Amino acid sequence: MSADPAKHALGAAHADLMGVEFDSFDAEREEITLRFRAPDSFITPRGSVQGGLVAGFLDEVMGWAHVWATDHAEAPLNLDITMTLLRPVMAGPVIGKGRVIRRGKRVIFLEGELFDLEGRLLARSTSTAIPTPRPGGAG
Repeated sequence: MSADPAKHALGAAHADLMGVEFDSFDAEREEITLRFRAPDSFITPRGSVQGGLVAGFLDEVMGWAHVWATDHAEAPLNLDITMTLLRPVMAGPVIGKGRVIRRGKRVIFLEGELFDLEGRLLARSTSTAIPTPRPGGAG
């Protein structure tokens, strides 16, 4: 793990289970890129990641977009998440991109996407959330 506490926070038990790795954050776009690798236990008999677990990947990438956009001071508390599965999310690595669409004092709007390594869009999501102080503080 990196010595950077923000990157280390990605090492929470649920993030470890999803195989989350930090890739980059674009402050101007308020967009984070994370990499995921689903464990075998996430894979259905069809060979793809179970849909609710795909939602977990999207939730993770949208949440971290807001955390990084607020310099790790806030974390979103979801009011809703909408997800569209466009293609099966197969076993193996996937790339997640999450971004803050609009941030107000009482509500934030987030967006997330999952891509395969060839750049094909697999799933997308939006979330409406409440900005809250980040558990554990800002660092």
